[in-house]
Amino acid sequence: MYYLRLARGYRALDLARWLLTATAAAVVAAFLLRALGRALNGTGGNLERLLWCLPPLAAVAWFAAVAARAVPAQHPERITGLTAAGAGPTRIRLLVAGEIALACALGSAVTLLLFLILRNDIAGPSLAPDIGMGVPLPAAAPVALLAVLPLVAGVSAACAIRFPEGLPGRPAAPARTRHTPLRLLLPAPVLLAGLGLELYGLRPDATDADRTLALPAGLPDTSPALLTGWTLTALALALWTGPLLALAGRLLALRRPTPLRLLAGRALTAQARRLGTPLAVLTAVVALLLVAWRSWARTGADVPGLTLVEGALVLACAVAALAARLHELRADRGPTLDALDRLGTPPGLLTGTVALRTLATGTVLLLTGGLTVLLCPL
Repeated sequence: MYYLRLARGYRALDLARWLLTATAAAVVAAFLLRALGRALNGTGGNLERLLWCLPPLAAVAWFAAVAARAVPAQHPERITGLTAAGAGPTRIRLLVAGEIALACALGSAVTLLLFLILRNDIAGPSLAPDIGMGVPLPAAAPVALLAVLPLVAGVSAACAIRFPEGLPGRPAAPARTRHTPLRLLLPAPVLLAGLGLELYGLRPDATDADRTLALPAGLPDTSPALLTGWTLTALALALWTGPLLALAGRLLALRRPTPLRLLAGRALTAQARRLGTPLAVLTAVVALLLVAWRSWARTGADVPGLTLVEGALVLACAVAALAARLHELRADRGPTLDALDRLGTPPGLLTGTVALRTLATGTVLLLTGGLTVLLCPL
């Protein structure tokens, strides 16, 4: 009954979030059921196909976590009402997680229904191996596979909501993490280790026999040292995103700043901790897609259709998670914007502040993302 009343109060943004969650879950469910159909046919490579389902599953879980965390900021009246009705943090966390899990369950159910319809001698010869046509389907197998989606998304959503900062009437000042110079130095050993492994893999006496790691999706073979080195390098650059955003904000407000620089710098410094993670994830996804596209263009390999679908799904979830975090930050800055408006701040100043923050953020992302792409040996 709670979710029916909740759906009646959906706004356009809530409906878009719900539909995106259900659609993403439906696509991941299709990947899982395809792996099941191939396994029923005994074509081999079952573990590899299941591993290919992990990136979109992680993307859906990531989007569910960020979207659930934004709910208290987007709907403070809903949280206030639940708190007044006697619901504590645990119950509110379970209610929000249940909403996410329900959307994933409905998307998975639609995919399962389509899967069963296609197995009823409707699919053509091209789809028959993917759905295991002609082979008896164990009833527990699709149910067990598709139960993973709501479970993972629900647990991610429940763990993402933080209290007491999201509950009205409780201490709302979250602990601020200061981006000290030490935080800028922490990823440095990881970056040096990654660069060292890459240099070892690219040493002059290295031969093609060292490239023993076969990559899927038409990517060229590589060596474990090269792949591990680039992964560590990309991780270090991603960890640098938040501290570099805070550093950019401090540089904007350095010395005797104008009101435009002061507002932009202070806002960027305050938002760097919460904005750095979704921006780092989006930058890493875009960099990985660019690296894969560059490799395909060099070798002239055919791009698998399922790989493109998975890439589009992961990218869509990363963009949606960033949009949810931006909406959450805007809701948190509502009182500050109202105070500036009452003080008579010109609208052009606020617009220029947003533009300056966007320019500084884009510069940081071009630096970290560009280095991630350039340092890839593929």
